[in-house]
Amino acid sequence: MEFIQSKWQLDDLYKEFDTEAFQKDIEILKEKASSFEAFRPELKNGLKPERFLEIFKSFEELNELAHKLGGFTQLQVSADTQDSALLSQMVQTRSVITEVSNKTMFFTLWFRGLSDKDAAPYIEAAEGSRYYLNSLRLRKPYMLSEAEEKLINVKNMTGSAAMINVYNAITNRYVFNVTIDGEEKHLTRGEVMSYAHSAKREERKAAYEELYRVYGNDGNILGQIYQSIARDWDQENLNFRNYNTPISVRNLNNDIPDDVVDLLLSTCQKNKNVFADFFRLKSKLLGLDELHRYDLYAPLASDESKVSFDEAYKTVIKSYNEFDPEFAEMAERVYKHHHIDSEVRHGKRSGAFCHTVLPQFTPWVLVNFQGKEDDTSTLAHELGHAIHSMMAADKNVFEQHSCLPLAETASTFGEMLLSDYLEQRVTDKKVLSNMLIKQMDDNYATIQRQSYFALFEKQAHKMIADGADVNALAEAYIENLRDQFGDSMIVDDYFRWEWVSIPHIYHTPFYVYAYSFGQLLVLALYNTYKEEGKSFIPRYKEMLHKGGSQRPADLLLDAGFDFTKESFWQGGFDILKGKVERLKTLTE
Repeated sequence: MEFIQSKWQLDDLYKEFDTEAFQKDIEILKEKASSFEAFRPELKNGLKPERFLEIFKSFEELNELAHKLGGFTQLQVSADTQDSALLSQMVQTRSVITEVSNKTMFFTLWFRGLSDKDAAPYIEAAEGSRYYLNSLRLRKPYMLSEAEEKLINVKNMTGSAAMINVYNAITNRYVFNVTIDGEEKHLTRGEVMSYAHSAKREERKAAYEELYRVYGNDGNILGQIYQSIARDWDQENLNFRNYNTPISVRNLNNDIPDDVVDLLLSTCQKNKNVFADFFRLKSKLLGLDELHRYDLYAPLASDESKVSFDEAYKTVIKSYNEFDPEFAEMAERVYKHHHIDSEVRHGKRSGAFCHTVLPQFTPWVLVNFQGKEDDTSTLAHELGHAIHSMMAADKNVFEQHSCLPLAETASTFGEMLLSDYLEQRVTDKKVLSNMLIKQMDDNYATIQRQSYFALFEKQAHKMIADGADVNALAEAYIENLRDQFGDSMIVDDYFRWEWVSIPHIYHTPFYVYAYSFGQLLVLALYNTYKEEGKSFIPRYKEMLHKGGSQRPADLLLDAGFDFTKESFWQGGFDILKGKVERLKTLTE
C-alpha cells in the first residue's frame, strides 16, 4: 500500500452540514432532550436501581448523539477555519448542544446532590460506568443551582467559547513572510516553524523573528482575549464555585490531587539544570560561543533531505509492528478508513491532534506534514493517541477517554518506539549523537517547556486578577523563559510574545502540564519495557484498555507506579541525565 497525503473523509459521520441526515439528527437530539425531561419527577427517594439504569441509558444515548454532531462540526472547521458558512454552522450546532445540556443537566445535578449512602446502590448497579458516576460526585462541593448552571452554560457559549473562536479566526489566517535563499516565501505557521529546526542559523533566527513579529503586532488584542478568558475562568470557578485556585479546576477534572500537580511542577523546576547542562553541551557541539533561544532546536548535523509521507507512515507502522503487530494494525486502520488529514493548506488548523468522536468510530487524526524529521515523530505521536482510543473502544462514551495527563501515555510512548526503532539502525556516532540531541530537544519541549507554561498560567491568572495589563504579562513571560534557561542561552526580547501563540492556554486552561506528566510517566514505562522486554506488553495493553474507567492513581498503582512520591517524577529526570552523559561520551 502507498500512503498518499490527502484530506480526511467524514462520511462515517455525515457528508455535509446541510445533508438530511445531519439535520434529522439535530431534530432527534432536540426531541430526545425534551423527552428526557419527563424523567425529572422520578428522581426522588425510592427510585429503583433498575429504573435508574434505564434513565442513565437514555442519558448516555443523548450524549452519544451530541458527541457525534459536535465532533463533526469540530472536524469540519479544523479542516477549514476560514469558511464563514462552516463557522456559522458550528456556532448553531453548539447552541443546540448547549440547549440540550441545559434541558438534561437536572439529572447530573440530582445525582451529585445525593448522599454517599443514597448514591451507592446506583453506582453499584451501573457496571461499566461506575468511575464516571463517581467522578461526577467529585464536583458535588462546587455545583450551583440548576438555574445558575444553565446560565453558565449559555454564558460559556457566548463568552469564553466565542472569544476562543475569535482567537482562532485571527491566528489561523496569519501569513508569515520569510526570505530563504534569496526567495521570499509566504508561509503558514506550520511551514515557518519548520525552519526553526533548520541547520542554518540565519533561517532559524528569521523564522522566530517573523513568527513573533506577526503575533506581536496583534499582541495587545490577543493578550486581551487571553485576559477575558482567564477572568471568565476565575470568576466562575473561584467566586461562584469556590475552588481553591484556578488550576484546581483542571486538577479535579483530571482526578489528580492538587499536591501531586504541585509536586510535578516543583520537581520540574528543581531539575531545570538537567536541560541547562544539555543546552551548554549543545552550544559547544554546534561550535557556538552562545546559544540563543532561536537555536533551541538546531540539529547537530545538516540534513536537508525530506522524507515522503509514504515513507514516514511506513516507518511509524514498522516501529509499532516491532513492538506489537496489533498496534501496527490500528495505526494503519486510521489511513485505511480515510480518517487522516495530512495536507498543508492555508486556513487549515495548525499543529496536530487526534479526535475520537465515539468509541465505535476510528479516531480522526490531523497533521500538517511537510516532510521534516519532526513530522514523522508527530505522526507517531498522533497515531499513538488513536491506538489508545481504539484499545479502549469497548468502553462507553463516558469512560473511553482517559484523563488529560494519562491521555498522553500512548502518544509519547509511540514516539519513543519510533526513536528506538531508528536508533537501532544507525551505527555512525555523529548520526547517533544527532538523534540523541533530537530526543533531548523533544523531552525539553514536552516536559520543561510545558511545565513552565503551566507555571506561567498560574502566575498570569493571579496577575490578571490583580489588574495587570498585557505588557506586564509579556514581561512576566520573558522572565519565565529566562528562569528556565538560566545562563545556558540568551532569550531575545521578541520572545515576550510567545505566550499569545500557544493555543492550549486559550482553549483549555492548565491543560499543558498533562504533557509533562505524560512524558515523565512514559520515561518510567519505557524504562520498564527495556528491562522486562515482551513480558511488559500485556501489562501496558491492559493500562491502555482501561481508558478512563479507573482513577489515575489506582491505574498507575496497578502498573507499579506511585505518583504521590517525588521519586516517581525524579526517576524520569534521572533517565534524562543519563542521556546527556551518553551524549557527552559519544561526542568526546
